[in-house]
Amino acid sequence: MDIKRVTSILLGFPLVVIILTFGNKYVVDIFLAGIALLSMQEYFNAIQKDCKPVKWLGYLSCLFIALIHIVPENISDLATHNILTLIIPTLIFISFAQVIITNMKTNFKDIAYTVFGIIYIITCISSIALIRGLNNGRILVWYAIIAAWGTDTWAFIVGSKFGKHKFSKVSPKKSLEGCIAGIIGAIILVIIYTFAINSIYNLEYSYLYTCIITLLLSVIGQFGDFAASSIKRYVDVKDFSNLIPGHGGMLDRIDSLMFLAPFAYIFLNMM
Repeated sequence: MDIKRVTSILLGFPLVVIILTFGNKYVVDIFLAGIALLSMQEYFNAIQKDCKPVKWLGYLSCLFIALIHIVPENISDLATHNILTLIIPTLIFISFAQVIITNMKTNFKDIAYTVFGIIYIITCISSIALIRGLNNGRILVWYAIIAAWGTDTWAFIVGSKFGKHKFSKVSPKKSLEGCIAGIIGAIILVIIYTFAINSIYNLEYSYLYTCIITLLLSVIGQFGDFAASSIKRYVDVKDFSNLIPGHGGMLDRIDSLMFLAPFAYIFLNMM
């Protein structure tokens, strides 16, 4: 494995563990908002060869994650539902207002790229914050992380050594053997993790259920990896940035976790 890749993991992973395990939900929200800002910047830098994204709207949207748990608990479910329902229509309204106000110096293509980026990045990263805000969120969030990064790690290790059958032209380096190994590796890690937390915290999480959702999340996460690769191929960049040595940019590192996070929130909420 590349020494830069290993060094980045050794330096970055402990920080993630400390914040997600010991930080309260507000600290986690601010941390994730920072990650969203970095991701949004990388996305805009990648697509600006092909359009003029509305950057201020993208960056402003990242603040939504930092405020996701600020809403007072005494606000009714109906009021909360109405607020959430209006988010995307408001985003579209502001985007077209930008077109009108600038006399089409900002055009439909610009706002289409911008709105997609906001939905792609903000919706997915905010789901991680929502998982962390659940009862036992400090424990549950690691199911999503293991499904994503456990899959990535085992897919890379096995695929780089034994991968012979290419999976897709979207990402030529990825192999069928690596994809399968990633799923199996993630499930093994989840079994170990479930045994550990059940023993330590006297929980009774089902091994069968956690294995099933890990399988589903692993597959979804790998599609997320391919989705990010398809964006990079379209705009003709190898990585979104060189922020993390051996991994590329922030989006390169969290692409699979982002993609599976909304599904993980639904599945883990049932636990």
